[in-house]
Amino acid sequence: MARIKQLSKNLINQIAAGEVIERPSSVVKELAENSIDAGAKKISIEITNECRNIRIADNGCGIHPDDILLAFTKHATSKIQNDEDLYNIHTLGFRGEALASIISISKLTCTTRTADFETGTKVKCENSEVSQTETGCAVGTIMEIKDLFYNIPARLKFLKSSSTEFSYIQDLVQSIALAHPEVSFELKRDGKQILKTDGLGDLKRTIKDLFNGEIAQNLKDVLKTDKLSGMKISGYVSTPNFTRSSKKNYFMFINGRAVKCPIFQKSIDTAYKNLIASGKFPFIVLNLEIPPTDVDVNVHPTKKEVRYKNTNMVFNFICTAIQGGLSNYTERPSVSSDLQTVSTEAEKTPVINFNQARFAKNEDIYFDKQNDNMYVTDKMAELISRDLPLNRTPEVTQSKLISAAPQTPAEPEENIIGQYRNTYILIEREEGLEIVDQHIAEERYIYEKLKSEKNIVSQLLFVSDVLTVTAEETEILKENIDKFEKFGYEIEFLKDNELIFRKLPQLIAKVNPKEILSDILENIEGNIDGLEEKILITTSCKASVKAGQKLSLWQMQEIIKRWRTTEMPYTCPHGRPISKILPHKQIASFFQRQS
Repeated sequence: MARIKQLSKNLINQIAAGEVIERPSSVVKELAENSIDAGAKKISIEITNECRNIRIADNGCGIHPDDILLAFTKHATSKIQNDEDLYNIHTLGFRGEALASIISISKLTCTTRTADFETGTKVKCENSEVSQTETGCAVGTIMEIKDLFYNIPARLKFLKSSSTEFSYIQDLVQSIALAHPEVSFELKRDGKQILKTDGLGDLKRTIKDLFNGEIAQNLKDVLKTDKLSGMKISGYVSTPNFTRSSKKNYFMFINGRAVKCPIFQKSIDTAYKNLIASGKFPFIVLNLEIPPTDVDVNVHPTKKEVRYKNTNMVFNFICTAIQGGLSNYTERPSVSSDLQTVSTEAEKTPVINFNQARFAKNEDIYFDKQNDNMYVTDKMAELISRDLPLNRTPEVTQSKLISAAPQTPAEPEENIIGQYRNTYILIEREEGLEIVDQHIAEERYIYEKLKSEKNIVSQLLFVSDVLTVTAEETEILKENIDKFEKFGYEIEFLKDNELIFRKLPQLIAKVNPKEILSDILENIEGNIDGLEEKILITTSCKASVKAGQKLSLWQMQEIIKRWRTTEMPYTCPHGRPISKILPHKQIASFFQRQS
């Protein structure tokens, strides 16, 4: 074995660069994040030479001439000062490794100037050697990287095609732009502009700039704050009937930093459970603001992995925020008083909403912990209305809503045209022709109704077929008999493998019990996870009007009216879309008419 010796400074930096700089997109990430940390409001990125030449210019604060040489040494940073700062990070970068790593594997020129100086500084770096000269330039910083990986042939060999590498860069810039809509981004490839954002701070407009108007039209606001934990989440999620085929469009940020967090992903998947079909995924842009002391971003050199101080609390917070956004619940200003209620912007008067079905006996107030909503009875609502100081303009704060959505006047009758193939209800609407699947529209209503009811009405069966089940199915049914009873089923075993239904939910009393049991067991397929949900879904499906069933106008009106009241009117519990609107413009265009 050879003798031990000290590695050269350049070789040490090259080894370290392997952890920080994986490909050209890694360079873009590190430098763009440095620009944001420097307070830049405009960042321009140009890519040439098959992604091996990168130029990033910003209008940030620049680098002080006395600090410029130090900036390119390893573990030199302005973002943390001591070990305590490592657990209270407010910047995107903090390790002080990026610049030292980049100059060890490329030829770099940095031109920078601060507002305190009339002239700037130009620094040239090659093979970790740095030289400095004075130059004229605008306030800000320009980083020019040439011949990336020129001195590491092995790394260069394993790069993918220039188109693939650029796609990584484009995805990265999209992600950073979504995290920071207040910053204007421009990305060019070989002189051609690929994307541009205006930097006006409007996230929805940024989404439209980066993707398309169709996505922006199918988004729901998410906004939730928890003052006790110091957490806040904001952004947009797509409606369940607007999905993608992969999780590529999960843009998740923690304190403005893009992350790949399984806890975050799981909370999204849980919120959309039974809302979208298997193999489909929503479009997500969410930023979770959390006290830096409650999250550790110092887990991996790429800073994409994080650890939370309280994982369960973060999971529940994200999940309930998404569910609230999908059900049209968002934070709004509310009246500041001993007991907060909703105030309308126009009249500044309280609007009390109450739901008698939720109340236990003799209760005046019901607090729904799952949704952070408060409901009150008629009696309590009257007392609150009488005691509120309505003669003065209330103090408006950004505190959380405690009441549910305000009551609205009764909706006018739907302008139903008729049925198509005895399956789809056609409705003329202001924006176009709406096509609604009658079966799954009613299924969604019944599903939510059964889920909210504490006691489901059952009907006694005087005659029931004897049903035969396997030994495995017998064990599952016997162990979970209480779950069936909860949803209105009463099962009696005559023998180990034979049973009858004594009771069925009244909604499906006319359905053949053999058909019901068959569907429930088919849904289980040996997996009893979420058994209650599977029973609920099967019940609502069987209780709904069938496809191919002819309906009267009154029946169609009732189905649509009830469906409009649901919290999640986008898809059925299996994840199938319920309705589709054909815009007037689209129909008129087909017939070559002007809308």
